[in-house]
Amino acid sequence: MNRCEWCASHPLYIAYHDEEWGVPEHDDQKLFEKIILDGAQAGLSWLTILKKREGYRRAFDGFEAEKIARYSDRKMAALLADPGIVRNRLKVNAAVTNARAYLKLREDRGRFDRHLWQFVEGRTIQNRWRSLQELPARTAQSDAMSQDLQRRGFKFVGSTICYAFMQAVGMVNDHVVTCHRHQALGGSH
Repeated sequence: MNRCEWCASHPLYIAYHDEEWGVPEHDDQKLFEKIILDGAQAGLSWLTILKKREGYRRAFDGFEAEKIARYSDRKMAALLADPGIVRNRLKVNAAVTNARAYLKLREDRGRFDRHLWQFVEGRTIQNRWRSLQELPARTAQSDAMSQDLQRRGFKFVGSTICYAFMQAVGMVNDHVVTCHRHQALGGSH
């Protein structure tokens, strides 16, 4: 079975690639979780975050934004001592800041998924890359998403992080054309 080269090294990567990466996601809470995890990944490998994902879910109350937005200094200190997550003060603070920005965005604009998916006109961009070297690190759409989210107060949402997010939640199909998932997710040969 042909897969994208990046996932061949670890069973967690393979499962993530085959079951999640590139599958269109429209659930607001899952999108919120993913944007927090992608921000936590900055400067690290995605495998590091996959290994800690359950720790994040536990530590961050199942990514319930309403709870995260109210975290106290005591809770923040506990998070920074939790080996189940990446213990980086800026990233932990960003999760709380992002929870508040997420709640405000939903209050102002309605559904988070509708707001995010507008950057791809509501449908998956079907790319036809032949090798991983062709994949961009950012696009005009990720630039626009990044600028919008930063203007709304989100942190750790640079264009490269936004593009990785867009790939992960199926806004773009960046499985290479030889990968079995490319066609399964709407791409053509």
